Amino acid sequence: MSNTRPVRRRRSQLSTPGSSEKMMQKAAQSAADHVFLDLEDAVAPNQKVGARKKIVEALNGLDWTGKVRCVRINDLSTQWAYEDIIEVVEGARENLDTIMMTKVQTVSDIMFADKLLGMMEKKLGLKKRIGLEALIEEVEGMQNIDEIARCTDRLECLVFGMGDFSASMGVDIKSVGKTDGYPGDIWHHARFRLVMACRAAGIDPVDGPYADFKNPEGYREEAKRAMILGCVGKWAIHPSQIDIALDVYSPKKEEVERARALAKAYEKAEAEGLGAINVDGIMVDVASIRILRNTVLKKADLYGI
Repeated sequence: MSNTRPVRRRRSQLSTPGSSEKMMQKAAQSAADHVFLDLEDAVAPNQKVGARKKIVEALNGLDWTGKVRCVRINDLSTQWAYEDIIEVVEGARENLDTIMMTKVQTVSDIMFADKLLGMMEKKLGLKKRIGLEALIEEVEGMQNIDEIARCTDRLECLVFGMGDFSASMGVDIKSVGKTDGYPGDIWHHARFRLVMACRAAGIDPVDGPYADFKNPEGYREEAKRAMILGCVGKWAIHPSQIDIALDVYSPKKEEVERARALAKAYEKAEAEGLGAINVDGIMVDVASIRILRNTVLKKADLYGI
């Protein structure tokens, strides 16, 4: 499969109701890397059709410089999904970067949108391809995650949606994103599973929402857990969560400087025929350099640190 996916920043994905012009304007002015204008849970059924026009107007009329512009559509079991795609793409065209699919369960869900977008891009003469993002929030979706992650190079990331996933699993939680009452991280397996599938397919793993936006330390802890496992970012359901996500998913300046110094020292040693070196008491070899390149250095390049 050819890999033509663009590299995008996804440290903080801000959820924004597509029915609110005011909130979309604030989202465009925010520090979030990625904003998804929502047609699903954040919009009442009688507002969904009208919200499409508001989203198109926001995508075309607001300044989204530096942000990934995404629209979250309704799931394919509803009457709205296909027209969500058609109306938003026809209206916003190249002012849209990605479409987020909800409650994805099988490869066929992704391929429906992939084929529809391909036809529309040809008809509209679009000069760039619209990417797909997929929420894994059903048990069947998690069971099929490897096949879903690899099904098309239009797919750019998977998001772990622990809210609906809890309902699908019958997990008793009091607030989305919290793990109180369980001895350990209740989401560890699901997060790890999603990250592994994404990394094998060459796409981005993203962690989902934390509902208690008045608990910044709780949000930070959940963001750190997901980041350590390999996630590139986390949802923000409130603007107060944006800076926390940006901080957690960005390497610190001193980390970057140290990583670059180690990489430079290893390059010099490698040129001299050495396979491993001691740098200030730290053993540096090809494996440790690979870790630095795939984490700290890769992130530093992407975020301009």
